[in-house]
Amino acid sequence: MFQGVLFDLDGVITDTAEYHYRAWKSLAKELGIDIDREFNEQLKGVSREDSLDLILKHGSKRSDIDDDTFKELAAKKNDVYVEMIQSFSEDDIFPGILPLLKELKQHHIKIALASASKNGPLLLKKMKLTSYFDAIVDPSSVAFGKPAPDIFIAAAKAIDCSISSCIGIEDSKAGITAIKKSGALPIGVSNSQDLGTDITLVSTTNDLTYEFLTKNWVD
Repeated sequence: MFQGVLFDLDGVITDTAEYHYRAWKSLAKELGIDIDREFNEQLKGVSREDSLDLILKHGSKRSDIDDDTFKELAAKKNDVYVEMIQSFSEDDIFPGILPLLKELKQHHIKIALASASKNGPLLLKKMKLTSYFDAIVDPSSVAFGKPAPDIFIAAAKAIDCSISSCIGIEDSKAGITAIKKSGALPIGVSNSQDLGTDITLVSTTNDLTYEFLTKNWVD
């Protein structure tokens, strides 16, 4: 039986993708770079710094930005984003997630957050979910972001579980790749066109129940 569940945040527990997109689009526009929703798909599950790097390369401006300016731009985007998410509450939790967290607790399954978002603790607090998590990994504490497996490996370690005894839940291609590389069992919240046909998928978080996870676990 699995011993831990490692959750992504954006697109799994709640939806902050639109806020990220608006904040990035605003910053890109100031830099004379145009990004659209199709390009934004590349940023899902990716760290703030790696997202900014992708945007600057997209606009052929990476070589124009020194390290200090890069940090300032990343911080500016985050300030805009944090202002946008101040209104988050329990109403923003995806369907089925709170019941799943409660079920996992009842069955003594450890729970960790493995999100690229440095605002994960703030969002969990606003949605009153912090108490359900045994560990929240600081994405800045790992060497490489998704699609590297580092954050999932760190999450399993933080809850004192072997990575092979954990389930990772993600909605992005980068996240699923990271879970596969880590050795955890991936479950995707999306469709096969986006995440592939070689993993277990759900189309809605309502399908993520303890019973469902148990049925799809292979010892």
